[in-house]
Amino acid sequence: MHKTVVINVVGLTKRLIGAHTPFIKSFLEKGKASYITPVLPAVTCSAQSTYLTGKYPDEHGIVGNGWYFKDECEIKFWRQSNKLVESEKIWDKLKSSNKKFSCANMFWWYNMYSTADFSVTPRPNYLADGRKIPDCYSQPAELRDVLQEELGTFPLFHFWGPKTTIKSSQWIADASIKTDKLHDPTLTLIYLPHLDYNLQRFGLDFNKISKDLEEIDGVVKQLVDYYEQQNAHVILLSEYGITNVDRPIHLNRVFRKEGYLNIRTERGLELLDAGASKAFAVADHQIAHIYLNDKSLAPQIKKLLEGIEGVENVLSGQALKEYHIGHDRCGDLVVVADSRSWFTYYFWLDDSKAPDYARMVDIHKKPGYDPVEMLTDPKDLFVMPKVIAKLIGKKLGFRTVMNIIPIDATLIKGSHGRIPDDTVDYPIFITNNPTSKLTEVIRPTQVFEALEAHVVG
Repeated sequence: MHKTVVINVVGLTKRLIGAHTPFIKSFLEKGKASYITPVLPAVTCSAQSTYLTGKYPDEHGIVGNGWYFKDECEIKFWRQSNKLVESEKIWDKLKSSNKKFSCANMFWWYNMYSTADFSVTPRPNYLADGRKIPDCYSQPAELRDVLQEELGTFPLFHFWGPKTTIKSSQWIADASIKTDKLHDPTLTLIYLPHLDYNLQRFGLDFNKISKDLEEIDGVVKQLVDYYEQQNAHVILLSEYGITNVDRPIHLNRVFRKEGYLNIRTERGLELLDAGASKAFAVADHQIAHIYLNDKSLAPQIKKLLEGIEGVENVLSGQALKEYHIGHDRCGDLVVVADSRSWFTYYFWLDDSKAPDYARMVDIHKKPGYDPVEMLTDPKDLFVMPKVIAKLIGKKLGFRTVMNIIPIDATLIKGSHGRIPDDTVDYPIFITNNPTSKLTEVIRPTQVFEALEAHVVG
């Protein structure tokens, strides 16, 4: 078996490779490359699970970054158990044929309680006084302690939220190298999220994202230089491409106005009651799952959705099978946005009644994906003094709400999830392996086959 490393540069596309990424450009020109036809939905959890199982969402079950858990009547995003992925993973297949094979999973999703030999993933501590303390989880458990003793605490607040920077990707890169020196795994999976942040904030505005491109280029160079010294096959790939958007669509507000959505009011604030609603949307970038507690409403709900400006397609029945998303976890309908639009989870009609989590970084309470969590209110000139005051209060033991996130979806300028119109916005697969048999475009399920071929030769 041949030592192989897979560097997942989130959001990397052919469009972004150029003057601001000289190393990646050189790696592309020296190696072999393919476009990857995006899986639908083209989002983190679905794409990664497809790459690592060689199956589509209708088989592995990961229909998005989150979905409606029907038995619990709750919408849940960003779960971590690998047991949720219902197909065999690449490390299991490779280990079954060679007992000496080992795998390190460095921050790819569904990383907890997997059968990978070594793993590290974000796992903050939630304290009783309301504080969220940066930390990570590892298998074996002592790996976490070794990494954080040498590299410092995992920089959680630089991994997601308004403070995102290159620090989180740099920490993951350094941790991957340290893990390799300790354990020498056959296959290493590395997740570098840095481009995801400003591409969603600013879209494809090179005046604003050039620094991000240069920074990730430096981290990639560090990793490739190290692993090539270990005589490894090195693969750069991505999960999706981010394109410009300027139109947020609030599907749950539409459902509410039509009387399909049920709302609970607690302490004067509103909460979406999915289990009591006739229909509701689980928004996930440019895709939304529509769940119907009253199935007889399907024809009229579909007609309503098709009439909304910015909705490109409403999938149901056979179309769900054709797009390989028709799993039991999938919505009764799946809505796809057009190229300039994306879906919010917003369900309130009056911002003064929005739930407290709407103005916070809270990926687990929100009934949908919220990219606005990466921003603070640009109109609030005193936001940083407010943050400092709240942090001091937390350290003194006072409970406080970090309500610094704006409720303004128009601030988001880049999104993903649909299949882009242009292949230069597709995810990409680049390898330094001269014997790799890549075609110009590969299916997302073929990534599994390509990874396997790199390892087994």
